Amino acid sequence: MKKNIIIGGAWPYANSSLHLGHIAGLISGDVLARYYRLKGENVLYVSGSDCHGTPITERARKEKRTPREISSKYDEEFRKMFDGYNFSYDLYSKTDTEYHKNKVKELVKRLYDNGYIYEKIEKEPYCENCGRFLSDREIKLTCPECGTDTKGDQCDKCLHVPTTEELMHGNCIECNSKISEKENKVLYLSLSKFQKQIEEHTKNVNHEWRINAQNETSKYLKQGLKDRAITRNLDWGVDVPIDGYEEKKLYVWIDAVLGYLTNTMKICEENGLNWEEYWKQGHNNKIYMCHGKDNIVFHSIILNALLLGQEDNYHLVDTIVSAEYLNYDNQKFSKSKGIGITALEALDMYDSDSLRYYLIGNGPEKKDTNFSSDEFVAVHNNEILNKFGNLVNRTLKFKGLTVLPKGKLDDEMLEMCKKTYEKVGKLIEELEFREAVREIMILVENTNKYYDTQEPWKQKKEDETGFNNTIYTCSVIIANLSNLFEPVMPEACSKLKKYLKLNNSSWNVIEELAEDISLENIEPLFTRI
Repeated sequence: MKKNIIIGGAWPYANSSLHLGHIAGLISGDVLARYYRLKGENVLYVSGSDCHGTPITERARKEKRTPREISSKYDEEFRKMFDGYNFSYDLYSKTDTEYHKNKVKELVKRLYDNGYIYEKIEKEPYCENCGRFLSDREIKLTCPECGTDTKGDQCDKCLHVPTTEELMHGNCIECNSKISEKENKVLYLSLSKFQKQIEEHTKNVNHEWRINAQNETSKYLKQGLKDRAITRNLDWGVDVPIDGYEEKKLYVWIDAVLGYLTNTMKICEENGLNWEEYWKQGHNNKIYMCHGKDNIVFHSIILNALLLGQEDNYHLVDTIVSAEYLNYDNQKFSKSKGIGITALEALDMYDSDSLRYYLIGNGPEKKDTNFSSDEFVAVHNNEILNKFGNLVNRTLKFKGLTVLPKGKLDDEMLEMCKKTYEKVGKLIEELEFREAVREIMILVENTNKYYDTQEPWKQKKEDETGFNNTIYTCSVIIANLSNLFEPVMPEACSKLKKYLKLNNSSWNVIEELAEDISLENIEPLFTRI
């Protein structure tokens, strides 16, 4: 029975260009989506641009533009970027579509009707000078946990989320005035009511999670879940579907994480599918969330609480795929300091498959890693080009060959290939993408060794049968590499499938190739940097 798999990629704020670190945090979703499609599972891979919230209104205010103008500009840029990196989203949407907003309002209203949202009058941060209430992100303060200067939504260094009381010790980002207090009417999500259910669920599934997700979620659960405000004093966002709150908007993270669900509903509606088979219990389903380590609790706790609060048999998030940070030349990416390059700038400089290979094979899975141009060029030239590209070139572009010869597939090479599928599949499902890439490259290296040992340049003159067997065996391995490498380097693999007349991709060993494969128009997959 096929699995119904949801893979959610975190929704980037549409307020500035994305850098390579963002790609490193999100690309695991594309690896999983491509892998499970190769296995024949029912996959829906969804994400979109987060068009609401304080970061966008901040930028709009500074640039004297509307939030929609800002978010539309970056949404367009994001789509171009994700296309350039060959992310295979089934739907990449944005949070300011009417469909998304209406569905979110329905879900929030149900939470309210079920008794999980309540009203509270409380003192909130207020700037007398600016004459308005401030969201957490509009406040700067010294983190009470680690002493770092940070914004009030979350400490970049230790990931502590300041309490309302702690925010009162901060200053307004806009004018630097000291924060004062003013009473405000707020809606709260009763997060504390879900403590036991989320603890039990986390205990059952977190053995699959990265250690950072286990630790961060455990920290919040040990502290005890605290109810969280879900309304903001903004004029840009999703309307609050509750009487008396017409002048407020929903907190952006409530809106954004529900986007995985609303996107699924949209796809299924348009394609005659049943969205409940992906999001309700009892349908052989699995849900992955892929993002950076700063987004963990929003997916491991808040999203699950929103689903539980529907009281409608929802399947909770199974697997948190949370990356550490990617640095640039051993420094944190910083646009203001000119450190690093944007994801689009990288595409202008380098091949997208090579960037994907590097970010997957050297990515920040378990610890922060570093991107340097010198190291990237070395990986491209020494691994991708000299090993994989060279194997393809010297096999399919062998001097004098115009048609692939029919030969006998070497049994040992076939067995090695079968074991590679098994190892790589297991590693991908265990979220060990770096090791998966290494295992595929070991097959490339061993195929090159086989080629060298057979010496086809001599066989061509002395042993035609041996020559045919060598070239055919290497070609069959290359065909299998087009499957194995597809989650990593889809563009090159697409070319190989065309060259070798492979009509369908799958996670199954290819043992035979079509007749009369022409070798006259084979182009190199990669060029030296």
